[in-house]
Amino acid sequence: MKIIDIRSKGEYDLGHIDDAINIREDLLLNNPKYYLDKDTFYYIYCEKGYRSRRVCSILNSLGYNTKSGSYK
Repeated sequence: MKIIDIRSKGEYDLGHIDDAINIREDLLLNNPKYYLDKDTFYYIYCEKGYRSRRVCSILNSLGYNTKSGSYK
């Protein structure tokens, strides 16, 4: 499992889940093949879960294995 924080760098720098990598939501959605592998499970989160739910819905429809969550 890989953990992806889709918040801005500023939000990420204020605190994040251990071992999470920061990939902004727009970058991830514009080029998922660059960042993701369809054979890997990803836990994707944002501050409260709204953005991550939307991102995961799109990525799952493209064949990626994701689950959304929140930092708080």
